[in-house]
Amino acid sequence: MFDYSKEFEAIARAYEASGGNPGSLFSKEFASFVVSHHKILFQNSIPGVLISGQETPTGVTAKIIVEPGTIVKNPVHLCYGIIPAEGIQEIVSEFEIGDGARVYFLAHCSFPNAIKVKHVMDAKIHVGKKAEMTYSETHYHGEDGGIEVLPVTKAIVDEGGQLKSEFKLIKGTVGLLRLDYEASLKGNALCEFDTKVYGKRDDRVFVKESLFLNGENSRGLAKTRVVATDRCISEVISEAVGNAPNARGHVDCVEIVKGRQARASAIPKLLVVDDRAKLTHEAAIGTVDKKQVETLMARGLDENEAVDVVVKGMLR
Repeated sequence: MFDYSKEFEAIARAYEASGGNPGSLFSKEFASFVVSHHKILFQNSIPGVLISGQETPTGVTAKIIVEPGTIVKNPVHLCYGIIPAEGIQEIVSEFEIGDGARVYFLAHCSFPNAIKVKHVMDAKIHVGKKAEMTYSETHYHGEDGGIEVLPVTKAIVDEGGQLKSEFKLIKGTVGLLRLDYEASLKGNALCEFDTKVYGKRDDRVFVKESLFLNGENSRGLAKTRVVATDRCISEVISEAVGNAPNARGHVDCVEIVKGRQARASAIPKLLVVDDRAKLTHEAAIGTVDKKQVETLMARGLDENEAVDVVVKGMLR
């Protein structure tokens, strides 16, 4: 018989390691969805927020509906993790944010013992008219780097809607990350992608973010910050397509390289289809600020500690 008490305790510890508060994770006051490997440990709906999940042999499917006009006071907590050193977890999720609704999702993904782990996330997001959705996702992968993380998101933002998405992986090692986010925006819609990753050792980081500005006055921002140290390889592709009058898009990529074997590349892709659209890009690849490192070393830190403080400050 499966021991859920031990699984609850283990996933709570992993959730805390990734920066979450376990006290709110299992509270009936919050809408929440907690998955360990391919088992749903906890799911809770609240008025206006409906969460339904189904277990599969390799993960779960989930549908989250925020009813039209609902203003969700507290964050909706999502937790995904694998406690054993090996395993695969496939999460297929659908988010339906009703017209005029407003919601903040706080997601933590934790794989503290990963040696041979694969985490696949396939998400579809629909943000209704004048609705607002914020999705903040934090990962913790342990120190061994034995994990593949493959998140794919396709979003549609309706007239006047807003989608703000943050992906953060700055604790532990990365392993292999292939992030592919895409958003299609209608008139007066807004989308912001914000990605922060700290790569170490033999980590591989591949980020692709695409903004399709299909509606008049739509606006989009893809902002990426990646630090590549040791033998880490990083590649960032930032894409914006201006398909409508007065559409505005900006892609902004900064990569920091530390170590002679680390590699980083940035590829901005801009396409203007409607000549009244305006797209811009900014990309920079460099090293850690030497003066900041020297200042911290003068206060007692060694070089590696000082670099780590500077890097985490930038990513924070």
